[in-house]
Amino acid sequence: MKTRIFALALLFLLLIVGSSNLSAQNRTYSENYGGTLNLGLGLGGYYGYYGYYNQALPVFHINYEFDVANSFTLAPFLSFSSYREGPYGNGYYYHESIIPIGVKGTYYFDKLLNANPDWDFYLAGSLGFSIIKSSWDNGYTGNRNYYQDGSPLFLDLHIGTEYHINHKLGIFLDLSTGVSTVGLAIHK
Repeated sequence: MKTRIFALALLFLLLIVGSSNLSAQNRTYSENYGGTLNLGLGLGGYYGYYGYYNQALPVFHINYEFDVANSFTLAPFLSFSSYREGPYGNGYYYHESIIPIGVKGTYYFDKLLNANPDWDFYLAGSLGFSIIKSSWDNGYTGNRNYYQDGSPLFLDLHIGTEYHINHKLGIFLDLSTGVSTVGLAIHK
C-alpha cells in the first residue's frame, strides 16, 4: 500500500513538473524556504506508529521551517488526532488521543528541476515520538492494557509540492507514509 502511495505521488510530481513552466534558463535560485508556518489537515494511517490501529484518522498538523543549508530545512512539528472505538461488551468505548511530536527534514528540488518559481517540490523525512492518552469508559472491567503494545517512536517519508498563491501564502500537498496533509503555508 505504501509503495502504491509513493508511486502515485511520484507520478503526480512528474505531471506537475512536466506541466510547469520549465523554460526559464537564467533564473536565480536564492529562495529561502525557512520562516514558513505550515498548517495542514489530513488523514493519518496510524498503523505504522503503533502497530495496532489500521485505519485512517483525521489529523491536524502544524510545523515551522527553518533554513539549515541551501534548499534544506528543518521543521519542528506537532500533530493531533483522536478517536473512539466500540462499543465493546456491555456498551463500553475505548478513547484515544495521539500527539506526534518531532522534526521534519526537507530537501527542495526546485533548482535541480529548474521549476517555475510558483512551485516548490520536495522530499522529506520525519522523526519523532507520540504521546498517547488512552482510556476506557468508567465501569469497564476488561483488559485496560489491550491497546498498549505499539512503540511511540516513528519515522515517516514524505513527497510534496507547494503552489505559491502570492509571496506570503501558498497551498501544499504532502503525501506521507504516516500523515498525509493538505494545507496553507504562511511565509515570512
